[in-house]
Amino acid sequence: MDEKTLRYLYSNSKKSVRDIAEQLNCSEHKVNYWLKKYSIAKRTISEAVYLKNNPLGDPFCIRKPTKKEDLILFGMGIGLYWGEGTKANKNAVRLGNSDPILIKIFIKFLDSFFGVKKDKLKFQLQVFSDLDVESVINYWIKLLGIKRDQLYKTIITPHRSLGTYRKRSSYGVMTLYYGNTKLRNILCNLLPKE
Repeated sequence: MDEKTLRYLYSNSKKSVRDIAEQLNCSEHKVNYWLKKYSIAKRTISEAVYLKNNPLGDPFCIRKPTKKEDLILFGMGIGLYWGEGTKANKNAVRLGNSDPILIKIFIKFLDSFFGVKKDKLKFQLQVFSDLDVESVINYWIKLLGIKRDQLYKTIITPHRSLGTYRKRSSYGVMTLYYGNTKLRNILCNLLPKE
């Protein structure tokens, strides 16, 4: 197997071992053998899945802040992700809060600096059982300007006692999801390190 061809197909064209084997009419074992023989580093399973799900490249584009207003929004977005985002999830950008304005600012941040459009986001609502779930769903849909099919199944939590948190979350907690490992890693790398 020609090293130049194999490097081009695997590294430049980002074809999978299976795709290369089919194209060259050979076994996957043979392709793997020659990858190892030519010391061509194999992609991790995570990288391979990402490439398969994004064959045209990243579904986002990075735009750096240029104006004062951009810098303010960028700083707010990073701060929101740092304070309210879920960094433990390795596969998605997640941010939850009971304040719709906060969620809207984060949506604007994702759109302005990464080209992530609102219709590509998913959301999940968590409400207390004593609330009118349908009214709460409609409240969030209207305020965020999203479609009902962007919502995952609502989580209904039994209410316990009257407390200040329950009072503040009379419309539940909305969590925003954008399933992209690479963007999640970019955002985490922008956060201050210890």
